Amino acid sequence: MYRKTATEKILSWGTAVSILFLWLIVSEFGMIDQNLVPTPQAVFAAFIEIMENGYKNFTLLEHLGESMKRLVIAFVLSCVTAVPLGIASGYNSRIRAIFEPIIEFYRPLPPLAYYTLLVLWMGIENESKISLLYLACFAPAYISCVSAVIKIREDYINSAFTVGASRLQVIVHVIFPACLPDIFTGLRTSLGVAYTTLVSAEMVAANSGIGWMVLDASRYLRSDIIFLGIIVMGITGILLDRGIQLIERRVVPWKGKE
Repeated sequence: MYRKTATEKILSWGTAVSILFLWLIVSEFGMIDQNLVPTPQAVFAAFIEIMENGYKNFTLLEHLGESMKRLVIAFVLSCVTAVPLGIASGYNSRIRAIFEPIIEFYRPLPPLAYYTLLVLWMGIENESKISLLYLACFAPAYISCVSAVIKIREDYINSAFTVGASRLQVIVHVIFPACLPDIFTGLRTSLGVAYTTLVSAEMVAANSGIGWMVLDASRYLRSDIIFLGIIVMGITGILLDRGIQLIERRVVPWKGKE
């Protein structure tokens, strides 16, 4: 598996520091209205304020916790359904023919296009929000699994059958391990898609969540809170992705070493 060299890490940190420095210069010298682009100090002050006093009855950690609860539940549900169904669809073209039209139909749709239906069917509580995030997660994970199975070399499967393996043993001991690198890539993609959908999920009848906090702050032109929410979401997204990569390194140690 690819890992950054020391030079590449320095370049990455250099990019982050440069952006922060540019933000400081632009905001401090009044190049842009501070109502639109607040100073880093103002964002940090908003961070301290929300950590101590909260925002609309919830602290920053409580807002983040609500969002993470919705996201993690949807992501786990998509993992335990999309992965086995994707492997089965890749292995059996008849199963793929049944499910593929449904997934290909809803996958390009904007989340808000069917979110109103989910609210009508499930109400305004977390069920509709988790369902929206689940659908966002499901399609990328499913498609990556199908693609991974289809591109497995056929002689691997035939060799397993030759030595007396059953279909279940072929799936468990040959197909599934061969698909793991692509499965993890699909899971990383699905998590990213779900995170971008999180704001949409918290737009309707919510009173908590990091996405809701950003949207609510925009109504009052609180750009410091908007920037804070965006930064928190970005950092959290990076940490979640790094978590999946860490699991991938342990489960698929051979990736990138073929």
